[in-house]
Amino acid sequence: MKTTLSLLAATFLMQTVHSPAVSLTSNQVATANGVLEGVFEPGSGIRSFKGIPFAQPPVGQLRWRPPVPPQNWKGVRKADMFGPRAMQRPIFGDMAFRSDGVSEDCLYLNVWTPAKSAREHLPVLVYFYGGGFAAGDGSEGRYDGESLARRGIVTVTVNYRLNVFGFFAHPELTKESPHHASGNYGLMDQSAALAWVKKNIAAFGGDPRQVTIAGESAGSISVSAHMASPLSRHLFARAIGESGSVLGTMTPGPLAEAEQVGLKWATNNGLNSLADLKGISADKLLELTAKPGTPWFSLVLDGYFFPEDPALVFRSGKQASVPLLVGWNSEEMNYRAVLGPGEPTVENFEKAVQRLYPDNADAAWKVYGVSNPDEVVQAATDLAGDRFIAFSTWRWADAQNKTDKPVYRYYYAHPRPAMKPEMGNATPGLAGGVIRNSVTGRPAPASKGAVHSAEIEYALGNLSRNHVYDWTPDDYKVSEVMESYFANFIKTGNPNANGLPEWPSMSKTGTPSFMWIDVNCRAEPERHADRYQFLEQVQKNK
Repeated sequence: MKTTLSLLAATFLMQTVHSPAVSLTSNQVATANGVLEGVFEPGSGIRSFKGIPFAQPPVGQLRWRPPVPPQNWKGVRKADMFGPRAMQRPIFGDMAFRSDGVSEDCLYLNVWTPAKSAREHLPVLVYFYGGGFAAGDGSEGRYDGESLARRGIVTVTVNYRLNVFGFFAHPELTKESPHHASGNYGLMDQSAALAWVKKNIAAFGGDPRQVTIAGESAGSISVSAHMASPLSRHLFARAIGESGSVLGTMTPGPLAEAEQVGLKWATNNGLNSLADLKGISADKLLELTAKPGTPWFSLVLDGYFFPEDPALVFRSGKQASVPLLVGWNSEEMNYRAVLGPGEPTVENFEKAVQRLYPDNADAAWKVYGVSNPDEVVQAATDLAGDRFIAFSTWRWADAQNKTDKPVYRYYYAHPRPAMKPEMGNATPGLAGGVIRNSVTGRPAPASKGAVHSAEIEYALGNLSRNHVYDWTPDDYKVSEVMESYFANFIKTGNPNANGLPEWPSMSKTGTPSFMWIDVNCRAEPERHADRYQFLEQVQKNK
């Protein structure tokens, strides 16, 4: 299996052999597949190249197959517009796209570079968007690469297949696969993009030996997945994870189970053969995913991208041996996810804990329980966030800290400001979303902490591209510090530099620490190991 994986990666790399660069001062770059012409922003000095194909369109007979290297083109290809985003429905209210519509032809990436020539060998960031593997796009303003490029980093955003197009498993697909696998096509897209970066990024002034991969939510889960996969783990030098890992959030399930889920869904929709599945239009296929009872297509232990369970890979120390910067937010999920519609009383919280942990209620109450009604909302918020995504992120940090590489852990606690008055009746949704034009229903309670996804614009320096919130000087202060930490880590594997609060790496032997990120950042010792150790025990006993 390792030989097969290596041969696939080698084939992809050989077909993207590096070509000499055309001078960047002419806004042109020669990739292995042809010459691109980007856009120069005189105000920032940054050149952007958008809508670059890193694989052939995954359509027709290439639907539900691993990505195929892109075809060459003649002449100069304009790279001044984002490619189409992957097929998806409007699931999350906080996504603002700059791409022109959705298409099954979606495998494009975008590059922002400050380099004036290919000889600069600048560090590189490759960022994977979040969205539950069901939505998202590299064109979103919060992921824009110009700000980090101004700090001397070649920045890349990547599209990948989503939902049924990216994570559908089926017995017939497994049968036709030379790898005897199906599913995880979206992760293979990301890996193909990393292979493209490895062979082409030098033409943009980037250093292929200094690639950092990063992402938030599903993007963070993706980063941890690439650390575990032999298909990818040699393609980058550093990793950043923002809220989520494959070690407890969207954990991949057995291939046989995923195949049966896919088979049942397909036959329930009249798709009784491989010909039916590949013959249906992309629009109709997407439409079918909106029907009640549609499963959430996600990661699978396919035996190819994941030759073995990622949990075993991390437990045995076989994951990518790279420095890791990782963390989560103070309000990853609202307390209602635990309490439901009930009032936040001690009695209701205790009942909720008993319902969630019928066999471990006493142990759960020991680490999450309260006696004061004023403490219920925070305790329920902590439990909801831990169950949703914080525990899996802690587990990732803990596993990587057992290697000889440094781990820098953060806890992001800065709440977003109020929405701008012109947003009208828009209200916050769960997990960081925005509900626009809401006139009915019960809105989510006002957040008291940093909700899921809130840190993205701060970390990537893109507050000004989000026109929903009324940003304050404190917000820009937090963004300046957090983006500086991220930029330093991308360049050196260490977030520290003069003028910033010292961020210690996690101790290998003593009490682990983390960086509390807010208006006043500070390093603190581990506070809640008992909570995560309880959840670890529950996980082991499943």
